[in-house]
Amino acid sequence: MHRKVYNKIINWTERLSISGYSFLIFLALVIGMLAGIGNFIFRECIELTHQYIFLKGWDLFQISKGGWYRLYTPLLPMIGGILLVPLALLFKPGRVYGFGFPYFLQRVNIQGGIIRARNILAKVLAAGITLGTGGSAGQEGPIAQIGGTIGSVFGQFFKMPEARLKTLIACGAAAGIAATFNAPIAGVFFAHEIILLGDFELTNFIPVVIASGAGAVVSRMLQGNVPVFVLPVYHGVPGWELGLYILLGAFVGLLAPLFIKMFYGTKDVFDRIKVSIHLKPVMGAFLIGLIAIAFPQVLGNGYNVIQEILTGNMVWSLMLALIFFKMLATSITLGSGGAGGIFAPALYVGAVAGGGFGAIANQLFPQLVSNPNIYAIVGMGAFLAATTHAAITSIFLIFEMTNQHEIVLPVMFACVVGTLVSRGLQKESIDTFQLVREGIDLHEGKEIQVMKSIKVRESMSSNVQVVPESMSLRRLRGVFSESKFSCFPVVNENNHLAGIISLQDFRSILLEEAAENLIIVKDIATEETITVFSDESLYDANEKMSYRQIARLPVVENNDPKKLVGILSKRDILAAYNKALVERFRH
Repeated sequence: MHRKVYNKIINWTERLSISGYSFLIFLALVIGMLAGIGNFIFRECIELTHQYIFLKGWDLFQISKGGWYRLYTPLLPMIGGILLVPLALLFKPGRVYGFGFPYFLQRVNIQGGIIRARNILAKVLAAGITLGTGGSAGQEGPIAQIGGTIGSVFGQFFKMPEARLKTLIACGAAAGIAATFNAPIAGVFFAHEIILLGDFELTNFIPVVIASGAGAVVSRMLQGNVPVFVLPVYHGVPGWELGLYILLGAFVGLLAPLFIKMFYGTKDVFDRIKVSIHLKPVMGAFLIGLIAIAFPQVLGNGYNVIQEILTGNMVWSLMLALIFFKMLATSITLGSGGAGGIFAPALYVGAVAGGGFGAIANQLFPQLVSNPNIYAIVGMGAFLAATTHAAITSIFLIFEMTNQHEIVLPVMFACVVGTLVSRGLQKESIDTFQLVREGIDLHEGKEIQVMKSIKVRESMSSNVQVVPESMSLRRLRGVFSESKFSCFPVVNENNHLAGIISLQDFRSILLEEAAENLIIVKDIATEETITVFSDESLYDANEKMSYRQIARLPVVENNDPKKLVGILSKRDILAAYNKALVERFRH
C-alpha cells in the first residue's frame, strides 16, 4: 500500500513537471495544515483533562472553600502522575516522561531527523495529562515536537535527503508554534533560531514561512483570530524610560541562569532517587501540590495568571514570590518525569519578574514610569529570550501575542540585554544544557559528534608491528622494504614505548652504508612521540594527526603512557566513522 501510494504521487509530479523544490513547498503547506489541526487536538486534550479531572476533582474535594480543604490539592496533580504510568508502559518511558525537547533537537540536527509517528500520540496524551491535571509546564514544546514529527514522517515517506528532511521538520515545528500562539512570524523564527540552530538559508526560509502561515490560518479557523492575551491599548513608551527596560533586561538575564541550574539540578536530584521511574512523576506531582496549597497560581501553564498580571490585578510582593515558586514548580514537574515544555513557564516567570519590577519602579519613580503593566509584557519576552537564547523569536512572539506595536522598542532592548547577560553567565540555553553535559554540542554538527562518540579503543588495531630500539639499520632497511607503513613505534627491552621511527628518519643516513651495522634504531628514532590514550575520542585523535600531519598514532594505556596497546591510522578513523553512520541510520 505504502509503495503504491508513493509511486502514484511520484508519477503524478513527473507528469505535471513539478520540480523538487515546488513539491517541497507543497509538502510544507500540507504539514503546516496538519500541525495546525494537531495543535487543536492537543489543546482539546488538555482542556478535556482539565475539565473532567482537575475541575471536577476541585469541586469534589471542595478545595475552593479554603481552610483544611486546600490540603486535598496535591491529589489532583498526583492523579496525572499516576495516569502517565500506563502510557509509559505502552510507549516506553523515554517517549513519555520528562523534558524531551533537547533530545528532539539532537534527532533533528545530529541523528538524521528520523522520528517515528508513534511519538505524536505519546506526546499528545502525556503532555495533555500533565498540563490538564495542574502540572507546571507548557504546551509549546510538545506541539513543536508533534509538528516536527509530522514533518519527519512526510519526509521519510517521500525518501527526502537529510537536508530536506530537516527542513520539513522545521516546517512542522514552526506551524505548531504559530498555531499555539497565533503568531506565524514567531513560528518562522522559532524554527530557524532554535530548531535549525540559526540557519536562515533561503531554501529553508520559504517552506517554513508557508508552513507557519498555514498553521496559523488553520488555528484561526478552528479557534478564532484573537491574541493570546487581551490588553488595554497603550500609547507609546517615552524614550527616557528605555533605561529602566534595559535594567529589567539585565535583571531577568541574571534570573535565567538561576532557572537553568535549578531546572537541571532538580532533575539530577530525582535521577539519584532510588525508586521506580514510574513513581517519580507521582512524587513530583505531590510536591507541586504542596506548593500549590500556598500558591495555587503555580498550577498549569499559567496563562490565566499572566492575564491577571498584565491587567494589573496582582500585588508586587506576590509576583516576586512567584518568581521562585514557579521556577521550582516547573523544575519539579519536568525533572520528576512530567511531560511538557518551558515556553509557557518562561513567559510566566518573565511576567511576574517584569510586573514586580515595574510595580517597584513605579513606587520609587512615579514620575518616570508611564505604565507599570508594560514591564510585565516586556519581562515575558526578555526572560524567554534569556532562557532560550532566542532573542528574535521572543521579540516577534511578544509583538504577535499582544498586537501592540508600541512596546516593540522596549521589548527589543530588554530581550537583547537579557540574552547577552544570560549567555555571559551560562553559555548554554535551557534546550542545549543537558546535551552539553552529555558531551553533545549541536552547533558542532553531526560529523564531529559522531567522531566524538567513538573511542579510540573501538577502532584501533591491536596487532602492532614494533621495532626494538636495539635493531640495526641494516635490519631496519628490510623492515621498511617489506612493509606498507612508513613509520613504526619503537620499544625498549621492557617492551615499553620509547619513541617512533619514520622513513624520513631512515633516509637521512641512507648514504652511510658503512655505518649500517654500527648505528641502531635508538640513535635516530624520535623520542618525543605523539600518542593517544585508548579512552580518547576519534575526534581528539584526528585533531592530533591533522595538526602534526601524522598518518598513524601509537595508542597507549590510560594509566600507563608508556604501555603500547595499539595503533590508530587515518584509515581506521574513516572506517569507524562510516560504520557508525550506518548503525545510526538503521536505528
